[in-house]
Amino acid sequence: MKTKGIAGTMPDDEIESIRFRQVMRPLKTAFSTALGHKNSMQSVIVEARLSDGSKGRGECATSFVLPHETPERIKRILGEEGPRLRGRKAGDFPGTVSALREKYPSCPMTVSGLEIALFRAWLAHTGRPESLWFGGVLSRIETDITIPHTIDENILRPWVGRAARKGFTLYKIKVSGVEADDKRMIASVTSILDGAQIEYRLRLDGNQGFSESTCLAFADYVIKKKYPVELFEQPLKKYDHRGLREVTKRSPIPIILDETVFSTRDMELAAGERLGHGVNIKTAKSGLGESMAILGLAKKHGLKLMAGCMTETMTGLSAGINLAMGTGAFDYIDLDSIHFLNHRRQYGGLALEGAGYVIGDR
Repeated sequence: MKTKGIAGTMPDDEIESIRFRQVMRPLKTAFSTALGHKNSMQSVIVEARLSDGSKGRGECATSFVLPHETPERIKRILGEEGPRLRGRKAGDFPGTVSALREKYPSCPMTVSGLEIALFRAWLAHTGRPESLWFGGVLSRIETDITIPHTIDENILRPWVGRAARKGFTLYKIKVSGVEADDKRMIASVTSILDGAQIEYRLRLDGNQGFSESTCLAFADYVIKKKYPVELFEQPLKKYDHRGLREVTKRSPIPIILDETVFSTRDMELAAGERLGHGVNIKTAKSGLGESMAILGLAKKHGLKLMAGCMTETMTGLSAGINLAMGTGAFDYIDLDSIHFLNHRRQYGGLALEGAGYVIGDR
């Protein structure tokens, strides 16, 4: 039986075990960006169990951005650290995670997935719903849908058409920095959406494929063509601070940072140097504590907030959904990875509803 501690709070319980398994799922359409191409997603699901039976699961994603953080490396780290965590207090996970981030600086997604598992196990021990822990501000959010980079109409048309029929109105186009291909792609996407007779908005994701000059030229082009583009995500290399400062000053479209910001330190630097107009916060890359700290810093500096994801199952994606719903702080929602997979409609306390997520079974 769980007992109450001082001031009516439950005492922390001890970590009994850390378990994990690799998952691989085929994607409904090939996922292509300026950084790479894949037909399936791979990740490692990690589960933390406590001595009172409480448990929580997180997901250690893989990404083109960190090609060295492979499933094999993730499993090796979890296999080494799991026994060391046994017997520790679950509620001490912030300090535990901080130490692991220092120990494994090149594997942030491994630590982030483990952090979410520990947090959820502790949360299950307290009996508190996840979205309420974040604030419980919203009961529904709507996501965009990603359009992977391709100029093949046989791939593009079915994917965009299906999204339009499902009720999506926000489309994030993966552009490459190759001018002719990008112009052809955005023209094709808008033609398909115009034909579907729906109102829509576009977002561009450069995945570090542009230079300063090609970014500004393409931004000017989409404005001239009157495409309804509302942001341009990470057009330049993540370490190109000089270039990012310039495009932030000169771009007619807001610049949103992604790969440039993984940590609080990255956010402090980006805000101080004015490297973008906003930031994409992903629990998959930054975990819980860092994501909350990045959010606070971004708000302090008046930056736009995007809630984003990697190619994750609902185990990982739901952390971002709960963060976005709970805080109600985000200007842009980019939490669409589940739509690339065969999926259920209901996941615990979350349900899919067209382009949206809702609390509870609707």
